Amino acid sequence: MTRSRFLSLSMLATLAFVIAASSFPAHAQRVPASHTIIKFNVSGAGTGSGQGTIPFGIVADGSILGEYIDSSNVYHGFLRSAAGVITAFDAPGAGPGQSTFPGGINSALVIVGTYMDSSGVAHGFLRSPSGTFKTIDAPGAGTASGQGTGASDINTKGEIAGSYTDSNGTTHGYVRSPGGRFTSFDAPGAGTGPGLGTFPAGLCGLTDAGAVAGDSSDTSNVYQVFLRTPAGVLTTITPSGSVDTLIAGLSSNETVAGTYIDSTSIHGFVSLNGAITTFDAPNSIGTSANNITPGGTIVGDYYDTNSVFHGYVRTPTGAFIEFSVPGAGTGADQGTVAAYINSTGQITGNYIDSSGVSHGFLRQ
Repeated sequence: MTRSRFLSLSMLATLAFVIAASSFPAHAQRVPASHTIIKFNVSGAGTGSGQGTIPFGIVADGSILGEYIDSSNVYHGFLRSAAGVITAFDAPGAGPGQSTFPGGINSALVIVGTYMDSSGVAHGFLRSPSGTFKTIDAPGAGTASGQGTGASDINTKGEIAGSYTDSNGTTHGYVRSPGGRFTSFDAPGAGTGPGLGTFPAGLCGLTDAGAVAGDSSDTSNVYQVFLRTPAGVLTTITPSGSVDTLIAGLSSNETVAGTYIDSTSIHGFVSLNGAITTFDAPNSIGTSANNITPGGTIVGDYYDTNSVFHGYVRTPTGAFIEFSVPGAGTGADQGTVAAYINSTGQITGNYIDSSGVSHGFLRQ
């Protein structure tokens, strides 16, 4: 099944109390005044701490995919059009009180994701632009609670990448053709057993050529990033000193972006053809990468010395632009999370206010 795409918040929070304040060269620029930030909330989103609206993807036409958490802490999907019209949705098979988790979207606005049925079994779904749903179940997926199928991403050809958890609790990756044929795979070194296995990335883990990237966990529950070429060749990516490596995204030329944890902090990285470049946002005590464009621009978030989140854009040359959404909280575990940047430079994500509630934003 799919894993949460936003591990950065929890990872940074866990490490914040052990990380001493760091000092990095101040190469950041403040966000230009010409950028407009639009805020939005999904009707029905909860207003308690840990609830709210969480956008995480934006396609070229400006349509935004995300999820919202209601007052009962149930997850639902939403699609916000370029004109600002928000459509909330739940997969028809989701059980009462069970959640729907969007995973990916392509340029035709076809959405894939995962829902939980009334027995706690996961199923993938495909939602057409008109709002009709199709269930996706991988061969070999278990049928008990905590098992099943998740759909993570879809490309322009209609290929889907995802994962399934078998009856032993091991998770495997798959690629599904537009015609419905499944090809299963396991990352090198992936463990077998409950909670272990191979997890393709959501939203930007599948290229139009068919390359797939994601995470895998070994028998010691240590995570590393994998890349699977369109021909099916699998390699792993681990920055030097990493004790856990997590995927952020994959560009069309198979540049991989991600986040890794070492003995002192959290850092971002990019990898192409085996060459790994690590980075930290200026003034950061922990940097997380969330997405990479085909041209190599990365967006993410970082923790400052007061444990407040700020969004950033990292250009292909390594320059940083920082920004924070007005109204974002300024206390620990509050602030701005930049989740995704599209080909036109629009950025979406969420900001966490002083009450711990998430709200969506679009930076144009």
